Amino acid sequence: MSAPRDVTIRDESIRLGQFLKLADLIDNGAEVKPLMMQGLVSVNGEVETRRGRQLLKGDVVTLGEETVRVA
Repeated sequence: MSAPRDVTIRDESIRLGQFLKLADLIDNGAEVKPLMMQGLVSVNGEVETRRGRQLLKGDVVTLGEETVRVA
């Protein structure tokens, strides 16, 4: 597995749904819930089902084969 790609945020934290869009992993917010219900989204290695989860710098998000880190 390759190293995660860093995606820079402006503030101290960001909601998971917003981060997935910022990282170009999804096209729009409507895509988030079905992906989460299928268990395809994980944060720091654990499956996440809360679209509004707050992410902090250093958190690692995986969607399918893509892995990105909050920077």
